[in-house]
Amino acid sequence: MKLSRFDVYFGLMLAVVGIFLPFVHPGEALIQLVTLAAIWAIFAIGFDFVFGGLGMVSFGHATFLGVGGYAVALATQKYGLPFFGGAGLAIVLGATFALLFSFFALRVSGIFFALVTLSLSQLIFILADSKLRGFTGGSDGISGVERPSLLGIDFYDPVNYYWFVLVVYALVMLAVISLRSSPFGRVIAGIRSNETRADQLGFNVNRYKQITFVISGGLSGLAGALLASLLMYMNPQMLHWTTSGDVIIMTLLGGSGSLWGATVGVIVFEVLKEWLSSWTEYWYGLLGLAFILMTIFFPRGIMGELEKGFAAYQKSRQHRQGGAK
Repeated sequence: MKLSRFDVYFGLMLAVVGIFLPFVHPGEALIQLVTLAAIWAIFAIGFDFVFGGLGMVSFGHATFLGVGGYAVALATQKYGLPFFGGAGLAIVLGATFALLFSFFALRVSGIFFALVTLSLSQLIFILADSKLRGFTGGSDGISGVERPSLLGIDFYDPVNYYWFVLVVYALVMLAVISLRSSPFGRVIAGIRSNETRADQLGFNVNRYKQITFVISGGLSGLAGALLASLLMYMNPQMLHWTTSGDVIIMTLLGGSGSLWGATVGVIVFEVLKEWLSSWTEYWYGLLGLAFILMTIFFPRGIMGELEKGFAAYQKSRQHRQGGAK
């Protein structure tokens, strides 16, 4: 994937906002909200690696997020491991569960793929909520999840943890850009465009799908570790299918398949959630209505429509410059 001028401009704008936000508006509530949005953005980026990259709808990504959260919670609380050890375990477990899911889900496609991932995800949720409650804490969850310890920096300070998450988000974006620009990314794009053609050219389509799913699971596990650490708490709700539903809405709002779509979708979702929940208890219904309206008026997602507008502007500008000559 070649970065467009629009992608570069938008990325620079996000970087400027992210860097200067703590100095312009150092309020703890806003810093916490943006930190939460950045973590959800990592999760949405991981999800969109499958959804936008291959066009496969997964309702099982809550599992990968949840096992990542439990990995860092149990590692730091019950086994005395440092945060980074728990985070590494979260990535490995997220990828491992994604691999296990792929053995069953990739045998089918379309709506059946979504249903298989949903069924497996709910099975894991039930196990964590009831059958394994002695290990997971059940609905009571696990409290006191630790934050990173590095160079004597106090990451329990909201601003310091914000900078930490921002650096991780930037590294994830760089990794995703590199993957999408690599030969592997071009094969994935080819599979989404024409799976039969990719198979005829000799590519092992199922293997590429499986690898993509595993990478997506690893990124989701990392997001789960960061989220549990931010909240300093972990419970089975993170594993529920509604979490997968939320990330689907976020990705569609922003524009699946676009570089910054997942991030923008998360920001819009979180802002609408905070605003609507501040004045009504029925905020989820209104959020659903807002989602319906946005999909009607912005079928390509927010970023898709912005990219379309930017391309039209560039074209008209070049036409005017050509006419002036």
